[in-house]
Amino acid sequence: MSRELSARQARRIALAAQGLAAPRPAGPVTPARFRKLARQLGVLQIDSVNVFARAHYTPVFARLGPYPTALLDKEAWGKRPSLFEYWGHVASLMPIELQPLFRWRMQWYRDWKGHGERKSGIAMFGQARRAYVEGVLAEIERRGPVTGGDFAEGKRTPGWWNWSEGKMAVEYLFATGQIAVKTRRGFERVYDLTERVIPPAVLNAPTPSAADAKRELVRIAANALGVATLADLADYFRILQAEARLAADELVEAGALEPVKVEGWAGRSYMAAGATAPRKLAAASLLSPFDNLIWRRERTERMFNARFRIEIYVPAHKREHGYYVYPFLLGERIAARVDLKADRAAGVLRVQAAHLEPGADEDETAPALATELRCAADWLGLADVAVAGRGDLAERLRRALG
Repeated sequence: MSRELSARQARRIALAAQGLAAPRPAGPVTPARFRKLARQLGVLQIDSVNVFARAHYTPVFARLGPYPTALLDKEAWGKRPSLFEYWGHVASLMPIELQPLFRWRMQWYRDWKGHGERKSGIAMFGQARRAYVEGVLAEIERRGPVTGGDFAEGKRTPGWWNWSEGKMAVEYLFATGQIAVKTRRGFERVYDLTERVIPPAVLNAPTPSAADAKRELVRIAANALGVATLADLADYFRILQAEARLAADELVEAGALEPVKVEGWAGRSYMAAGATAPRKLAAASLLSPFDNLIWRRERTERMFNARFRIEIYVPAHKREHGYYVYPFLLGERIAARVDLKADRAAGVLRVQAAHLEPGADEDETAPALATELRCAADWLGLADVAVAGRGDLAERLRRALG
């Protein structure tokens, strides 16, 4: 019979697994502390939106507090990186030692046949234009690091590639693992041959079978989630649920996972071996819309009874909470939501809307949120925090900020 967990126990286990239970470390964030968190989470999602801060920077801030973003840049794109870019959850940064676990995905793009498989425009292009793609690869080998912009229409020479086809070729070579992201210029990827990016010790590591790799990815996902449904486990690194189920069964047999029944959760769930529910939680964190904790909206609703949706593409007059909204995690609950904008020209962190979650204590939430907003502004190099009038928490938050 599966062990039974209360909804509160499951929530606390999940928060601890995500590094959101314990107090933030005192003192500067060291490279070792950063790497430990990256291994704990397994993946950081990359996204281009920079209204407040780019998505890959914010989960670290939520868990470790203000840290120099140059530290992440160095770990991802420096001379001795501890992270690499690839398709993990989506576009992602992951610990570099995980690179062999994604070679099955790279091979999938190479072997894609299109019959009964999920659609892939990149794989289709690579199959149809093989000789052309090989020419692009040879040019990268000759030239060294390139960007998608190097293939732009306006920059080509006779015989060179136009932007759309050149960009597709580069994306195919990246998906198949023949080139890798060496660095970024602003937000633009800079690619080079994989053997000139990935350290030899990782590049020469044995390639696991697809089944072994997926089982290990499910184990990493389970450790990062603490307690999860099968769909949660599959979503973390975007593998098929049927494959996740097989991997989970094998991990249960090996003692790495334990089947559990969670109050209010449908069906069987899984808990990572050794996962525990902390007695105290110290979280007071702003969560990016792309934070690992709230990736799956169904999971967010299960754990926090909070329906969260990104409203960027919703017409302004129909938005409920704002354009780019950060839930505020206080203790073990989502207590508020704030629509944030870093006005870098004015040196101000603008809170364009502030809403209290149902059941949250306004007098407890507003001061804690004000403290975190000041911390966030300082982290971003902004001198002030300004609250607009929208939302039922706005006036109380304005007073808390003084």
